[in-house]
Amino acid sequence: MNRSLLTVLLSVIGGVAAVTAAVTAFLIFKEKQRRDEEELEHYLDSSIQ
Repeated sequence: MNRSLLTVLLSVIGGVAAVTAAVTAFLIFKEKQRRDEEELEHYLDSSIQ
């Protein structure tokens, strides 16, 4: 009984860690994409002038 509770607890903690890592990776990717678009826009604006 105690062993199965530990297994469930570790599984839940592992699942939460996996979801947290996935969300963090997604947010980092979106932030980088936004920054790249801003840099491209700045470059294009500068090249027109």
